[in-house]
Amino acid sequence: KTMMERITARKNPLLQQVRKLLSSRKERENTGLFVADGTKLLSEAVKWWPGLETVILSDGVEADVPAHVRVVSVPRDVMESISPMATPQGALFLCRLPEKTAFVPKPGMLILDGIQDPGNLGTIIRVADWFGVDAIFASPGTVEVWNPKVVQATMGAIFRKQVIYTDLSEICRKFSAAGLPVYGTFLDGKNLYENLPSDAKHGLVVMGSESFGISPALESLITNKLLI
Repeated sequence: KTMMERITARKNPLLQQVRKLLSSRKERENTGLFVADGTKLLSEAVKWWPGLETVILSDGVEADVPAHVRVVSVPRDVMESISPMATPQGALFLCRLPEKTAFVPKPGMLILDGIQDPGNLGTIIRVADWFGVDAIFASPGTVEVWNPKVVQATMGAIFRKQVIYTDLSEICRKFSAAGLPVYGTFLDGKNLYENLPSDAKHGLVVMGSESFGISPALESLITNKLLI
């Protein structure tokens, strides 16, 4: 059984690291760690994420975690001092960031061009997971996927999906050149529910930012405009 450590001091180095990881993208990148919060997310991480490293539980909360994972218990008021949640569920945990892997774009994948809102990105990842999309490609201008608000909004889907940040125009260009459809979401597009082409699963779907839509560089590569 996993041995549980006890931490009561708010200035403990682990708790200070958690605060930094929650607030700073640079800290996440430098340490190769991110933080997630909540009992449901923890159970998903235990099931799907090989890089679960440290679990912090508030008094009275239990979790079934692998033997190699460090488990720390803290008083409830200490959990409240580090958790970004208004009402913490009592489980907060640190995970290793995934290795950067090359992923070949395949038909049926989702391309995100400059999504800014963490909640929106998290919801999109959740929906993509539900539809069985293997990987999501995102422009460098898209909000960082390991932002705690994004992780929270995915409700655990983040632990099953790969999000790859890369230059999107090259991907779209290859698909167009191969004669495959590249769909984009536009306000002046055709209604998706009335015009879903039979070859939709052979192409890519591009979604643009909330404020500016799809960037001009990508817009020129879109073969079918759709309205969701």
